[in-house]
Amino acid sequence: MALLNWWQPLRKMLIAPAVLGRNGVLGMNARNRLYISRYNNRAFYPLVDNKLKTKRLAEQFDIPVPELIDVIESQHQVADLQRYLQLLNSFVIKPSKGSGGKGILVLQGRDGDHWIKSSGALVSLQEIQRHVSNILAGLYSLGGTPDVAIIEHCIQFDQSLVGFSHEGVPDIRVIVCRGYPVMAMTRLATHSSDGKANLHQGAVGVGISLLTGKAIFGVMQGQRVKIHPDTGEDLARLQIPHWQTVLELAARCYDVTGLGYLGTDVVIDAERGPMLLELNARPGLAIQMANGQGLLPRLRKIDQLSHAEIRKPVAERVRLSQQWFAD
Repeated sequence: MALLNWWQPLRKMLIAPAVLGRNGVLGMNARNRLYISRYNNRAFYPLVDNKLKTKRLAEQFDIPVPELIDVIESQHQVADLQRYLQLLNSFVIKPSKGSGGKGILVLQGRDGDHWIKSSGALVSLQEIQRHVSNILAGLYSLGGTPDVAIIEHCIQFDQSLVGFSHEGVPDIRVIVCRGYPVMAMTRLATHSSDGKANLHQGAVGVGISLLTGKAIFGVMQGQRVKIHPDTGEDLARLQIPHWQTVLELAARCYDVTGLGYLGTDVVIDAERGPMLLELNARPGLAIQMANGQGLLPRLRKIDQLSHAEIRKPVAERVRLSQQWFAD
């Protein structure tokens, strides 16, 4: 990994918070003030805070997304859930307004009257009904407001990524500012993360070179890692397939949503290639840890761009980002 030597200065930065800004690390207050408040019109937030709206918007603009099976909107539908699921072997149930990976239930197979989680645990129809009822009640939604449950097809991730994720589908987070990709990482599921690609729950974060799509740095729960803790796979070998398509898909989300600072989460399906999973108007900052460098120098470059440069075609914006931010 080309940037493993970044880890030592980064550790010192963690010990001395005053040094963060001088080393280009974006903090939460600066993110909120300089980028989220500055570039994100709050009127557009519902487009990304509601996964169902995001999915329908993406489909409207021909951005690939996991296929929608059904939407559960009422407790009456929960009682009739067996009819919805009786022919399904694998599927995903998620809250439309959930955040941080909460409330997502991934079922990858079936054993008689039970479904099988990625960990191998069996889940009964009654447990699924209880989970959906909790979603509708707002247990996982932003602000605890009533929600709807989305049922969609389960991703079968690209074979080139097998071994880099355990019990779950890896995803790719790309930070996009004013239509330009500025930093990327992949999140790899582990046993401790219960098969979810969520860093706060124990997934591995690996920084990805914008130029090549190759791994440059790996972290797990704040500690540097070189191999996947469950599979033993050398993270330095990781190469994201369809990399140019991933970046162009991420950059297009700016044009579609009008949000100038956002996180795009992409998955690589074995048959359909890159697909948009969800969008985030308040993307987290751990991507800097996974890359071993701060966001600020890159974002300041984007701040200086003219209106004409922001209106360049997607492919040209991606090409310039790769040129400016090559590792």
